[in-house]
Amino acid sequence: MAQERKIVMKKILFVMPTLRDGGAERSLVNLLTELPEDKYEIDLLLLKKQGTFLSQVPSYVNILEQPPILKKLYGPVRKAGIYMPVKVLGNLLARIVKSGMGNQKAFMWEYFYKPIIDGLDKEYDVAVGFLGGESTDYIVDKVKAKRKIHWVHNDYRTSGMPKKYDLKLFPKVDAVVTISEECLAILKEEFPQFQDKFYCIENITSSAVIKGRANEFIPEEYKRLKNILLSVGRLSEQKGFDMAVSAASELKKKGLKFKWFIIGSGPLKDKLNDQIKKENVEDCVELLGTKSNPYPYIKNCDIFVQPSRYEGKSVVIDEAKILAKPIIATAYPTVKDQIQNDNEGLIVELNVDGIVDGIVALCSDDTKKQQITEYLNRHEYGNQEEIMKYIKLFDK
Repeated sequence: MAQERKIVMKKILFVMPTLRDGGAERSLVNLLTELPEDKYEIDLLLLKKQGTFLSQVPSYVNILEQPPILKKLYGPVRKAGIYMPVKVLGNLLARIVKSGMGNQKAFMWEYFYKPIIDGLDKEYDVAVGFLGGESTDYIVDKVKAKRKIHWVHNDYRTSGMPKKYDLKLFPKVDAVVTISEECLAILKEEFPQFQDKFYCIENITSSAVIKGRANEFIPEEYKRLKNILLSVGRLSEQKGFDMAVSAASELKKKGLKFKWFIIGSGPLKDKLNDQIKKENVEDCVELLGTKSNPYPYIKNCDIFVQPSRYEGKSVVIDEAKILAKPIIATAYPTVKDQIQNDNEGLIVELNVDGIVDGIVALCSDDTKKQQITEYLNRHEYGNQEEIMKYIKLFDK
């Protein structure tokens, strides 16, 4: 009797800071959902085991328990125990010595976290730092794997990434993946010596899944409203929501009737709420916090607004295109990778006046909005077939 051939599944580890409500996090969940579960044995390690998308991770993925030291170092300061001096002193010195969040985190890892964090015992075929930064630092310094992959989700040049540290990091990884052709070109310009390691693979976006989830409910917040504007993203400087609040103030002064909802959480929540009060737009701007299913909000808004200062390739813009929403996006460096101006939306100047002018233009021109919607409906923006590029990368 012939002996049955045993299928050997590749062992892959993904490392992420959290699964909060960001585009990269949503992209990872989409990727895990599309990967063939009979081909890979997948572990997921979160530096903080929390986030809106935690419940959406496919059941075949093994979410690892955090090693105790990670819980201490990446949890609240009050629960850091004997590691409290490391967190407090490290953060203080990082702010003094380094400018830019990327540089601060790289400094913290190199001089405070790396020396005391233990490595994982399990060996992997592939280890992926899916959000770069500490995720990649962890797989490089603390994981045994035949192949290590670093992800860059933003425009490297504009986002203030730590080039000094990455010059030492890139030789230690086997591949550096970014998410758009423009981001790839920037990486090649910044690091010409590592061009053979660079790959461009788009974030996975499933139009069938998004359209299905968009029909699950109609947002209560939208009832009896006109000119519903929506933005989705982390409440951070990158996303430009401070400009959105100022734009709302100008729109209100112009007499435009509208309501602008912002979905997301992040470090600027309190500052934005204070700004909303200061600029007297509490009646027309509302922070909705995180939403595990933002798609009904996108489907039922009138205009989707992306006021970012920089992006790699925005996941939520692709989702808005799938749901055929007219888009207003600021002219950040990589925006033309993703939006055809005048066909799929309007690209406006990266300032408050540009955002205001774009919103006024679309709110006062129903014909233009309809033309954009019809154009978007005629095109397919899902890219499930991109999964084959991921598989090819993991199987090298």
